[in-house]
Amino acid sequence: MHAMHRPEIPIIDLIRNPEHPLLSLEFFPPKDEKGMGQLKKVAQQLLVTHPNFVTCTWGAGGSTHRRTLTVCEMLQTIGFPPIMPHLTCVGESRLALGNIAAEIYNHGFRNIMTLRGDPPRGESTFVMHPNGFKYASELVLFLKNRYPDVCCGVAGYPEAHPESESVEEDIRHLKEKVEAGASFITTQLFFDNALYFSFVDRCRNKGIDVPIIPGLLPAISLKQVERFTNMCGALFPEKLAANMRKVGGEGEAAQQVGIKWCADQINELLDSGVPGIHLYVLNRSNAALAPAVMDCFSRKRPLGIIS
Repeated sequence: MHAMHRPEIPIIDLIRNPEHPLLSLEFFPPKDEKGMGQLKKVAQQLLVTHPNFVTCTWGAGGSTHRRTLTVCEMLQTIGFPPIMPHLTCVGESRLALGNIAAEIYNHGFRNIMTLRGDPPRGESTFVMHPNGFKYASELVLFLKNRYPDVCCGVAGYPEAHPESESVEEDIRHLKEKVEAGASFITTQLFFDNALYFSFVDRCRNKGIDVPIIPGLLPAISLKQVERFTNMCGALFPEKLAANMRKVGGEGEAAQQVGIKWCADQINELLDSGVPGIHLYVLNRSNAALAPAVMDCFSRKRPLGIIS
């Protein structure tokens, strides 16, 4: 990452002036070169979904952060629109985060998904670096002070962060992130839209007025959903679990059940005027390319009712 690149458009501008509800996709950095090759193939397939922006997660404990930047460069080369690298506080000093932020900025990226980050694998609690940050709100403030033109996205938790003592405390922390300069919120995955709608109401009642993009995980197997819901504390609706169990829980039939559930979620959310949909595609193309999902984005919709 050496030369300055042409700065990208701030994602908040796309959210504020939509021609249609936005679609964003999230990738993660593979562990090795073979995985990079597979991701490149998947990313090329996903170009046909015409996402408005894409994101790439940060390695836990910075373990794959170099690959995050490599993936972002690759996505740029393939021709994706604004690319939003994630940046977390895990395992990094302020000095190191400043250097990484400079690298991201010098490459022309003007959008950063700003997170505290999950504890490194094998650890159950987040431990702050002695010279680092304890909260995402501190990282947002740090980035906005250095680079006022960077658009910071932050995470929101419809079912509250697993480490939060209460829903009220969770919303208070979210408000601190927005007051520090975050432009929009993307939610943790959820499988019941009622949770998203009540989360938006709680945010608005507390004066959080930035756009809130729902994040959805297309369920492709029973095991996968159980793993993710256990990890992030999200509710796994009994009806979805039963429907997947009925067809064996894994394989093509289970995947179709999960894709239909996701498409129904998307249609209800878009009909209610959400600003867009963020899909956790897990470096696979099958769910996002499924006709049921792609059809969701081809209909005329109300815009900005819940922005």
